[in-house]
Amino acid sequence: MVHEQASLRRVFGAFATGVTVVTVGGEIAHGMTANSFTAVSLDPPLVLVCVGRDALMHDILEQRPTFAVSILAADQTALARYFADKRRPVGQDQFNAVPWSPGTYSDAPLIDGSLAHLECELEQRHEAGDHTIYVGRVLSLWRRPGDDALLFLNGQFLRTDPAPVPAQPGPTGAA
Repeated sequence: MVHEQASLRRVFGAFATGVTVVTVGGEIAHGMTANSFTAVSLDPPLVLVCVGRDALMHDILEQRPTFAVSILAADQTALARYFADKRRPVGQDQFNAVPWSPGTYSDAPLIDGSLAHLECELEQRHEAGDHTIYVGRVLSLWRRPGDDALLFLNGQFLRTDPAPVPAQPGPTGAA
């Protein structure tokens, strides 16, 4: 069964996600807004990010062994839009307008004010349709206490509710 891309976007957009900026450092420094980021495993600590094959980040991740992920806070909508904008400068210059510090293990820019940072070593890649799934082993992590996350739902950035509902047992990935 074939589905048109507009319908797929509408259905996929019904699933709320967090928002991240994936970065690589070095001479080909680059950043990209991504909401297709997921924790994969606690042992070993693995995460994944899906990157479209037509994205500049795809070409760069094919050349770099490490990357970083900054999980954005609710007040970082402007940063999410900035790193999604293809008109921003390329290379290191794109980070001139953004407060950041270099990762200890990856040398990738870690975005200041984010809720969390992860530095990862590229462990696996899997071709999947028009994207590649990059699996990274977590080398370092940091989490700021408190604060709300930036969410993406139905094509819009949203803030989390300041009074979250306590977690209840629910579906898990293990069946």
